[in-house]
Amino acid sequence: MGSPPSKRNYRKEYDSFHAKPEQKKNRAARNKARRDAKASGKNVVGKDVGHVKALKHGHSTKTKVQSVRSNRSHGGKISSGTKGKKLRR
Repeated sequence: MGSPPSKRNYRKEYDSFHAKPEQKKNRAARNKARRDAKASGKNVVGKDVGHVKALKHGHSTKTKVQSVRSNRSHGGKISSGTKGKKLRR
């Protein structure tokens, strides 16, 4: 038989990823984008505010309000509309 499942160490996980300065900067950018969208009168309840160009591909100031399913479905791809196109950086 296999070994018993190991217990997940959330503290270690936080310290090794979420607490890093780069991740704090990304989280602050996401929070600011949500605040800005809400302040401009957009309905953000139950929706995600996504960057037009993902944070991990370079910080974008342009944002869009979209459904949770749409924002999280592409699994880190930039956008389905960019298939085959070269992106400017």
